[in-house]
Amino acid sequence: MRPMLILFGDSITEWSFTEGGWGAALANYFSRKADVVLRGYSGYNTRWALKVAERIFDGLPGEDERAPLAVTVFFGANDACLPDRTSAFQHVPLTEYQLNLHAIISFLRKRWPSALIILITPPPIDEDGRLRHLFDDNSSGLSERTNEAAGTYAKSCVSVAGEASTPVVDLWTKMQEFSGWEKAFLSDGLHLTPEGNKIVFESIIEVLRRHGLSPDTLATDLPLFSEIDPRDPLRSFEN
Repeated sequence: MRPMLILFGDSITEWSFTEGGWGAALANYFSRKADVVLRGYSGYNTRWALKVAERIFDGLPGEDERAPLAVTVFFGANDACLPDRTSAFQHVPLTEYQLNLHAIISFLRKRWPSALIILITPPPIDEDGRLRHLFDDNSSGLSERTNEAAGTYAKSCVSVAGEASTPVVDLWTKMQEFSGWEKAFLSDGLHLTPEGNKIVFESIIEVLRRHGLSPDTLATDLPLFSEIDPRDPLRSFEN
């Protein structure tokens, strides 16, 4: 059976298989080499994700069967909602967010010791974009998220990765290296445009390659068309 890559996260993961999405790009990149398995849950924070982790991964193979090559863990955008604004029920205090990330990493490592765990920080927030998006549902006139708060959670995610000796994609920092990132990479101040998805995809590919995981290092599933003997096609499938 093909090896797996599992994508675990909130809406930015759940929507990663939409047109131009980073999950779809990964599936295309590893075509016939690995299956990309989506486990994204819109609106979820680390507290909720940890609560249902056993249920989420219950149907997937264990270590003795077919451990995934890698698992991306992409939470924090909802944890970082401000506790005194419209999405307060999604807020998770910073210290708990860090503890939850450690617990998620421990859970995944216990289930799949050989899997590469990749943390991804929350993206930066375009507060103007959030206000425009929330205009009809927000009487306060204030964004439920701020870039400053997202940055605090992103830095904590990077810190957890260092403590757990696992790679991290610092999306919050990376996106802001580009001029005009607010509208180029974010469709509503939070979720990703195709160009924003491209940043995530390329960053993950870079991490995977550093750890020896790429289409070049994985076997192709079944013979390529060019390898099939036209004089005796079925014989090609015997090995």
